[in-house]
Amino acid sequence: MAQTPKPRGRFAPSPTGPLHLGSLIAAVASYLDARSRQGEWLVRIEDLDLPRQMPGAAGLILRTLEEYGFEWDGEVLYQSQRSAHYLDALQQLASDGPLYPCGCSRKEIADSATHGIDGLVYPGTCRHGLPPGKTARAWRIRVSDMPISFQDAVQGEVSQVLSRDIGDFVLKRADGLFAYQLAVVVDDETQGITHVVRGADLLDSTPRQIFLQRLLGYATPQYLHVPVATNTAGEKLSKQTLAQPLDSRHKTEDLWQALAFLQQSPPDDLRQGHHADIWQWAIQHWQPSRIPRQRAITV
Repeated sequence: MAQTPKPRGRFAPSPTGPLHLGSLIAAVASYLDARSRQGEWLVRIEDLDLPRQMPGAAGLILRTLEEYGFEWDGEVLYQSQRSAHYLDALQQLASDGPLYPCGCSRKEIADSATHGIDGLVYPGTCRHGLPPGKTARAWRIRVSDMPISFQDAVQGEVSQVLSRDIGDFVLKRADGLFAYQLAVVVDDETQGITHVVRGADLLDSTPRQIFLQRLLGYATPQYLHVPVATNTAGEKLSKQTLAQPLDSRHKTEDLWQALAFLQQSPPDDLRQGHHADIWQWAIQHWQPSRIPRQRAITV
């Protein structure tokens, strides 16, 4: 009889700046979800987009996680070192047929595309071959008209028709970089991730990832998307919206705030204690069913 794989989660920050409360909330949720199942928790640095990286941010993120009491299993995986694996997946998709070259510029797409649920829907200009005079700039995957549906542990049922809602999406960009959608699917498979816990800003990406998993013959993890923290203007906390970096001198309070955001009702007396105590309590009392079924919450 085949053994059920040990639960395995992950936290996958991009090194564009230091961690802030919003990223701490996602890290806490994924960590507790894995540890409460007696599972493993991995860390992946999603450093594919070199132009957006902040020098030294990856090391700063790892030090902050350690200072806040996170303990990860195995070696940290860096996407920047995995281009050969993404190329293998791309070549598999090319040999199977759904991958095709696209010669459209952003302006050309914007001039003829409609708006979908996550940006512009590619109009299919190069879907059946490059038009005369165009050369390949990017590589796209041909999507289908069949609905892609999944049950999110917090947000409920999610369903998309990719051809209508997203369009044929890019797997290798015009600048030569592999797209996030391909890299995350390959890495989740490589690392044996069974449970993906992350912010709801990535909820609309999930059907694309499930579509790629099916094409590549990969397993589909279980998904749980927590609300993202936003400022009073409704903007997601980020470096761009001037979110304050975490300060480990306040780690116990920050962890308490993250648990309160996730509506886990941490006791008040834990706010002033040692951060190890709050972790012990949180792992024992983790209840995903209490997380609000919302995409965003203002903090």
